[in-house]
Amino acid sequence: RFGGRGRYLWWLVFFLMIRRPPISTQSRSSAASDVYKRQGLVCTVETYKDKVKVTFAKGASLDDPKGVFNASLDAGTRRAIDIHEDDVLDDPAFVELVKGAVALNER
Repeated sequence: RFGGRGRYLWWLVFFLMIRRPPISTQSRSSAASDVYKRQGLVCTVETYKDKVKVTFAKGASLDDPKGVFNASLDAGTRRAIDIHEDDVLDDPAFVELVKGAVALNER
């Protein structure tokens, strides 16, 4: 179903679920998207035919020195990462974005 993007999707889900304290998840009515929360919305993960999209609800407020965000850059509060089949995700930078999003919600 996810093609080569599946490994990224499962890595993202695994990372989000093992965070301590854990980030909760809920599936949306659409079978291709999930919502991850910890004291508020952290991100959504949506699968499309050609990509996996990770959207951070408060992404505009997060530091992104490695330039991981590559979509929704003009949005008011959110930022996203589109991961295509041959893309290489900067794993440590992604981890820092998730940590930053959780910390932002905990303020």
